[in-house]
Amino acid sequence: MRIFTAALATETNTFAPICIDRRAFVESLYAPPGQHPATPTLCTAPITVGRAVCATKGWTLIEGTAAWADPAGLINRQAFESLRDEILDQLRAAMPVDAVVMGLHGAMVADGYLDPEGDLLARIREIVGPDILVCAELDPHSHLTQKRVDAVNFFVVFKEFPHTDFVDRAEDLWRIAVDTLEGRVKPIMSVFDCRMIDVFPTSREPMRGIVDRMFALEKQDPEVLSLSVIHGFMAGDVPEMGTKTIAVTDGNEAKGKALARSIGLELFDKRGTFMMPQIGEAEAVALAMKADTSNGPVVIADVWDNPGGGTAGDATVLLRELMAQGASSVAAGLVWDPIAVQICMAAGEGAEIPLRFGAKSAPNTGDPIDALVKVVKVASNAEMKFGDSIAPFGDAAHIHFNGIDVILGTVRVQSYDPSLFTALGIDPLSRKILLIKSTNHFYAAFSKIASKILYCSAGKPYPNDPATNPYRRVRRDIWPILQDPHGHKAA
Repeated sequence: MRIFTAALATETNTFAPICIDRRAFVESLYAPPGQHPATPTLCTAPITVGRAVCATKGWTLIEGTAAWADPAGLINRQAFESLRDEILDQLRAAMPVDAVVMGLHGAMVADGYLDPEGDLLARIREIVGPDILVCAELDPHSHLTQKRVDAVNFFVVFKEFPHTDFVDRAEDLWRIAVDTLEGRVKPIMSVFDCRMIDVFPTSREPMRGIVDRMFALEKQDPEVLSLSVIHGFMAGDVPEMGTKTIAVTDGNEAKGKALARSIGLELFDKRGTFMMPQIGEAEAVALAMKADTSNGPVVIADVWDNPGGGTAGDATVLLRELMAQGASSVAAGLVWDPIAVQICMAAGEGAEIPLRFGAKSAPNTGDPIDALVKVVKVASNAEMKFGDSIAPFGDAAHIHFNGIDVILGTVRVQSYDPSLFTALGIDPLSRKILLIKSTNHFYAAFSKIASKILYCSAGKPYPNDPATNPYRRVRRDIWPILQDPHGHKAA
């Protein structure tokens, strides 16, 4: 067998002012054929898993380019087209192939392209023809367009949020692909439109139970090859935004449709109950300062200033509240501010300088902070962990002022792991309060050291209310824009 694999991924917040060009992919991950590292980045696991599978089978894996950019706003048209065409040219050169296995995110939007992944997959299908297997792994925070469904044989989607299972799902993707190529299964994909948009953390009920039942169904019934939920991405103003369910069955379309519908209606019936409760910045800081930290620090998650959702990650609302209430023994990060980092690196470690940092990117993110700071540590090409993966945050600086330590970075990335702090010389266990920027991906790692986790909604750097977000393209027949899109009695 000859199998082609490649990856092209980012997540587009169409409301974000920060655009993505080709440099953004280079900063996060740009790996030409054969140069992908041994460890995967979030959406590139099909490549690393494929290496192991094809080595075991004695098959030929032809690797195309792998490119990932940390989430932001609109993708530059030339950047998308050049990366797309690079991969398509590699596929043409690899022909004939028996299958194409892709790593995608699913929430890209580019200048001139409301559905870049659909465009890419349709062009792949044109090259390989109707009879060659085409499949892909997706992030659940994506848009499942009809164009994509028409172009592939099946999708497999991360089940967990936080996304701790992207390697496991890539293994599922390859398992189904191998079984298909060797004639053991005939995958049929069924999709159900939930006609809603919500946030579905799997670290709590009710989504935890739904995902566990999906796993059980896959294990119990050999005809059920894969079950997935496309959560949707509310910051993407595109026509087919919303929550959908996928069932991939072995030749049993009726069963697939019934399963996708059953899971989808359960999600709809529980709409509005999935997201963790959030509190304001004043309450979050007051609770954190009163908390018993003998068993670990209190983690305050600035959930909506999350670069993983395409924001800048430079909001100062929560940090200013910590300062106003006189909090100390605080470590905060990651705050994106390339200019401040450049100033700190020029000053050098140990220097005491006046510094303005934060809140430069957009409205509703607070005001810049002016302080006399000590530059404690600077680092080039700093990195933190994300499970078995590595998340770079570029040149970085650790500054200290008034009992508060702040990590400043030059590459926008959310706060995945406590190694964010240790990379710049801070022991997170030695602090009483950790302020991080992430919606839920932080949970897997930070929950292991935290005595308490507080989810805080501070400012409005992210369009977090689909009922009132100023959408121009999103359909109007989904909840909560429309209360009763399925004709059910509104709950």
